[in-house]
Amino acid sequence: MIIEKCGVVSGMDRKINCVFCGKSFYTDEYIEHLEIAHAYHSHQLKNYMNMHLKEYLEEDTKKILELRESKGLYTCKNSKIVKDWSPDDFNLETTTIWGFPDRGKWATHNGKYRGNWSPYIPRNLILRYTEKNDVVLDQFLGSGTTLIETKLLGRHGIGVDINSSSIEIAKTNLDFGKKSKYQPMIYNSDARNLSFIESCSIDLVCTHPPYSNIIKYSENLTGDLSRLDVEPFIKEIGKVAKESFRVLKNNKYCAILMGDIRRKKHIIPLGFRVMQEFINSGFVLKEIVIKEQHNCKTNNFWYGKSVEYNFLLIAHEYLFIFRKPIPVK
Repeated sequence: MIIEKCGVVSGMDRKINCVFCGKSFYTDEYIEHLEIAHAYHSHQLKNYMNMHLKEYLEEDTKKILELRESKGLYTCKNSKIVKDWSPDDFNLETTTIWGFPDRGKWATHNGKYRGNWSPYIPRNLILRYTEKNDVVLDQFLGSGTTLIETKLLGRHGIGVDINSSSIEIAKTNLDFGKKSKYQPMIYNSDARNLSFIESCSIDLVCTHPPYSNIIKYSENLTGDLSRLDVEPFIKEIGKVAKESFRVLKNNKYCAILMGDIRRKKHIIPLGFRVMQEFINSGFVLKEIVIKEQHNCKTNNFWYGKSVEYNFLLIAHEYLFIFRKPIPVK
């Protein structure tokens, strides 16, 4: 085969051996070499190379992605090869129990980012509680799940995250439809201080904070709430609640996904404690949705521990939906 003679091999640093003179070249150099030194044969060989090199490059990319996933590393999707930009057979949720065994892989969504929520959640909230051109805030941006949905659904998204690494991931995931007027605004900042957002300017707060320090998103980043144990976390989440209340328009909604945690075989009701902080800040509670957990990576490990040490695995989270009441005159 010509491809074998050319010496095309799998790898990031690939060189091609000229089939006529044996010299080695990178792809672009080889094409130029063929045109100058072997013009008679160059046209036929170039067509063959262009067809087959793409196959080799795609194979390498696939192997690299598989290796990154096996090491637990997050890899953004390439928006240029996305086939589905919306979920199949989507129906708006109508009960207080939500479950998504298929967490959703449309657009650039990717469940490999630890602790991110299923895109079905923000999609449901955005469609139920906002109109087109409304402004949606997610102040724990993470990998950008909420803002991918605002962009797809024709809302103006604002994303905030204290972690610059998360910001870069989110920007990559949002790198599609660059001419869209719904390109979100993203800030590397603190959810407890949204001074760059005007009061009463947001139509929906739609966010998924960390569950205290159950998943640490940084090693020593100042202000990272995922580094805090329960009591200091609750204190700081109270500041998040107050800022959420300030920026939200009257009679609009704030949705928070929060879960409980377990210490020494006993439940710590983190969800209800966070709920109370939002109520204390002035919100009224409209809905409590029980969100079922599926495909938890740690379940296989903990199943045996559950039986051995007599405790139940946590298989739910709470989606608290608050409303900012209209001030009484």
